[in-house]
Amino acid sequence: MIRQNLETVEENIQKACERAGRNREDVTLIAVSKTKPVSDIRQAMECGITVFGENKVQEIRDKTEEITEPLSWHMIGHLQANKVKYLPGKVCMIHSVDNVKLAEEIEKQFARHDMKIDVLIEVNVAGEESKFGLSPKEASDFVKEIAPLSHLNIRGLMTIAPYTDNAESNRVYFKALRELKESINGMNIPGVRMDTLSMGMTGDYEIAIEEGATFVRVGTGIFGERNYAAAQNIK
Repeated sequence: MIRQNLETVEENIQKACERAGRNREDVTLIAVSKTKPVSDIRQAMECGITVFGENKVQEIRDKTEEITEPLSWHMIGHLQANKVKYLPGKVCMIHSVDNVKLAEEIEKQFARHDMKIDVLIEVNVAGEESKFGLSPKEASDFVKEIAPLSHLNIRGLMTIAPYTDNAESNRVYFKALRELKESINGMNIPGVRMDTLSMGMTGDYEIAIEEGATFVRVGTGIFGERNYAAAQNIK
C-alpha cells in the first residue's frame, strides 16, 4: 500500500509542478510518519524516501534510536521550549518556531553543541484559533527580533491551512504565505534570506505546489489513516 500511495503522490507532485512551470527538483516531499511504526518508515525508505517529519520530540528520539541510516528528520509539530534539548543532532530543520522564548532556547541548545539549525517561522495565515503560529502582521517583526541568533538559519515560513474538502479554497492562504515570504525578503534583514515554504498536506499539497511550496508534508496520503491509540506503544 505504501509503495502504491507513494507512486500516486509522486505522480501528483510531478503534474502540479508541470502546471506551475516548476522543476520537480524544487519540491521536497516530507513523509509525515507521526504515530506510524518503524516498519512503515522502512517500507517508505525502500521506495527511496529519505525525508521524514514528526510532530513529537519523543517519537523522533525513539525512531532515530532504531533507525540509524542517514535520513533527514524534520520537527514539524508544535515544539515546547523544554523539549528542544533533545533535538541537536537529531533533526535538520524545525518548522514550527513562533515565539521568542522558543527561538532563544533553540539558540541556547544548539550553541551548546556548536551546531546551527535551519528553522521556519510558523504563520497562522488563516487566523484559526485552534492553531499555533504568528499572525501575518507579526511575522516580519518577529523575524527581525530573532535574526541576530547566530545558531538559527531562518530559511522561510510554514503554515497549516484549514482542513477542507475543497483544496482550492486553501489557495488564498498558500498565496498569502508566498507573498509574505517575498515581502520579508524585500526588507533585507541582515542574515535572513528566505528560500523555503513548507505548506500543503495530504488534502491540498498540489495546490500548495502551484503556489510555490518547496516542502509538502504528506502523511495519510502515504501511510494511511492514523491509529492514535496504537501510537502510544510505538518504539
